[in-house]
Amino acid sequence: MLTLAPFTATHVEAVKRVHLAEEQIQFAGTAESFLEDQSETTHLHVIKVADEIIGYFKFDIAYSNTYSFCPKSGLGLRAFVIDSQRQGQGLGTLAATTLVPYAQARYPEFESIYLTVNCRNPAAITCYLKGGFEDTNEKYLGGPAGPQHIMKASLFRKHSSTI
Repeated sequence: MLTLAPFTATHVEAVKRVHLAEEQIQFAGTAESFLEDQSETTHLHVIKVADEIIGYFKFDIAYSNTYSFCPKSGLGLRAFVIDSQRQGQGLGTLAATTLVPYAQARYPEFESIYLTVNCRNPAAITCYLKGGFEDTNEKYLGGPAGPQHIMKASLFRKHSSTI
């Protein structure tokens, strides 16, 4: 069973064991850079299968302060990583699908999740699309690794109507 959870100090060593292929580091950084980025506005989270940490990601509650395409009501997703040994098993898509209900529960003040994904990273683009994100058909050109697709997912809860 795949679950998402807030990062705690007990996760440090397991996060350090999560690795990416060399060519993927330019897109998401290293585990060390992930661990160094925790702040009041950057919240770290882990991705688990059973009790094993297989990945991690960051939610940036001040994303709109840095990225003009993101409204104030948008939550930023950054450094979404699945360990290279666990890629290709559908776990990234499952984790991406799980992001919306997870964010709804923990960040109810936000209306959507925004992210950028490098145009040269088709596997990640497909993962996000399958996970319920949509391509806004806009590009972010300020990334260090080249042009990026801007993607988003709504956090609005669908209400069932009663008759």
